[in-house]
Amino acid sequence: MKTATVADLRNDFKKVSAWLEVGEKVEITKRGKPYAVLTKAVESSGESPPKKLDWAARRKQNWGTRFFSDEEIEEMREAEAGQFEKQ
Repeated sequence: MKTATVADLRNDFKKVSAWLEVGEKVEITKRGKPYAVLTKAVESSGESPPKKLDWAARRKQNWGTRFFSDEEIEEMREAEAGQFEKQ
């Protein structure tokens, strides 16, 4: 494993990058003490995009097949409006 300092990363990244390109791991030291280990990133080929949430399935999990009727919705709206008028 190669060793480089934080200053090497800042001032001579080309050298560190060359080590990474050939597959070397690079230990980064800060004030003489080990700080981090760098490795070349794995190239993703054919990786699927982040999974989107299925909001309909989530709603069904929380509420099941429960739907509010038009009358219930109207009652909730009136109750909310009454609460805000009192404040």
